[in-house]
Amino acid sequence: MIKLRLKRYGKKREVSYRLVAMNSRDRRDGRPLEELGFFNPRTDETHLNVPAIVKRLKEGAQPTETVRTILRKANVFEELNA
Repeated sequence: MIKLRLKRYGKKREVSYRLVAMNSRDRRDGRPLEELGFFNPRTDETHLNVPAIVKRLKEGAQPTETVRTILRKANVFEELNA
């Protein structure tokens, strides 16, 4: 199963995340199928590749709860239904 989830990178206490599409059985920081965006929780900054995310969701990828919240804030689900 393909999941949309966060991949951690950065220094200690200065963490950032990449939003990636990965096989659900792969490890957290393993090689992703595709990188779809960026999320920095310290500054609440996000950069999302919305067309690629919508494509993955239409193919059946399941977002994790945290990713679902990020996508809801960015109104990605509205573009999915349009």
